[in-house]
Amino acid sequence: MRTEEDALQQIDRARSRRAKLTDDQVTLAHGSGGKAAAALIRDVFIDAFSSESAGELLDAAVMDVTAGRIAFTTDSYVVQPIRFPGASIGELAVNGTVNDLAVSGAVPKWLSAGFVLEEGLAIDELRAIAADMRRTADQAGVRIVTGDTKVVPRGAADQVFINTAGIGVVPSERQLGAAQVRTGDRVILSGPIAAHGMAVMIARGNLALNASIASDSAPVNGLVEALFGAVDPLAVKWMRDPTRGGLGTVANELARDTDLGVMLDEEAIAVAPDVRGACDMLGIDPLYVANEGCFVSVVAEGAADAGVKALRAAGAGQAAIIGEIVSDLPGMVGVRNPFGGTRLVDMLVTDPLPRIC
Repeated sequence: MRTEEDALQQIDRARSRRAKLTDDQVTLAHGSGGKAAAALIRDVFIDAFSSESAGELLDAAVMDVTAGRIAFTTDSYVVQPIRFPGASIGELAVNGTVNDLAVSGAVPKWLSAGFVLEEGLAIDELRAIAADMRRTADQAGVRIVTGDTKVVPRGAADQVFINTAGIGVVPSERQLGAAQVRTGDRVILSGPIAAHGMAVMIARGNLALNASIASDSAPVNGLVEALFGAVDPLAVKWMRDPTRGGLGTVANELARDTDLGVMLDEEAIAVAPDVRGACDMLGIDPLYVANEGCFVSVVAEGAADAGVKALRAAGAGQAAIIGEIVSDLPGMVGVRNPFGGTRLVDMLVTDPLPRIC
C-alpha cells in the first residue's frame, strides 16, 4: 500500500520531469499543445496568475457564486504599441474588463485571459505583460482563474492580442439602465478625459509631438463602490466607461436610448492642459478621445452632490457634476460653453484614433 510519503515523492519526480522554458522567443512549438506549450503555460502564466484553480490546469475554473444576478462580459485588446506611458496591453486588458463589469453595477470577481501570440515575441516581454496583469488584478481585487494560449506565424498577428472575459456579482438593490433616467437627473464624471487615447497615439512615434501624457488606465470598481455606498442605490440610474468614442459617444448613446437630451457644461469637464494642447494641435475634440480610467454616471438630482463628495474622498479628486438630463433636446447632446453658447455633439462617424484599446 502506497504511503503518503511515497505519493509526495512521486509528485516531486513528476515535477522534475516537466519541461523547462528555455526559449528567448515564442515559437510555433509553444502553440503545439506539447511539452513546449506546457512549459510556456507553467513558467509564464501559472507563475503569474497562480491560484487554486489555475494551478490544476483544468479545462475550466470552478468558483462558488452567491445567489442572485451575475454580470458577464468579454473584450479583446489589440493596442499598438503594446507598452505606452502609464500602462501596457496587459494592464489595459484587466482594467477594461473590470471596468465593464463595474459600470454594469457588478462587483468584479473573476477573469479569464486568452492570448494570441505572434511567433518571435520575446519571452521576457510576455513575462512582463503577465506580471502587469497579475499586479493590476490584485489592485482591482479580482482573480485570473482560467485562460488559453495560441501561437500564430510571424505576420499573422501584431506581437500579442489578449482577450479577457469577466464575471461579477450584481447586488440585488442595483438597477442600472436607460429606462431609469429622468429629466433633471445629473451627469457625473469621475475624472479627466482624453489622456489614454492621446498617450497611445503619441507613443506610436509618428507625430511631431513631445508631450508627457500618460494613459489613465486604472480599475474604477473601487470608485463605483464608493458612489453606491454614499447614496441610495436606486438614485444611481445609469453608468458607462467612455472608452472608444469617448465621452461624446457614450453621451449620445444615453440620449438615443432615453429619447431625452443630455446637456453638458464644457467648463466642468476636466481635461489636463497637456492633453488639451495635444488635441488642439491634432484638431481632435477631447470629447471623442478614449479613456480607460474614468466613468460617467447619471444620478438623481438630490444625490449628485453626495455622490461627487464620495468619489473625491475615494481618490477621484476631479470628479464633478458635468451636466444634466433635459427634455428640450430629445435624442441629442448639447455642450454649453463659458460664454453662454451651446453646440451640438453628434455621434462619431469614424474613430480618429484607431487601435487604442
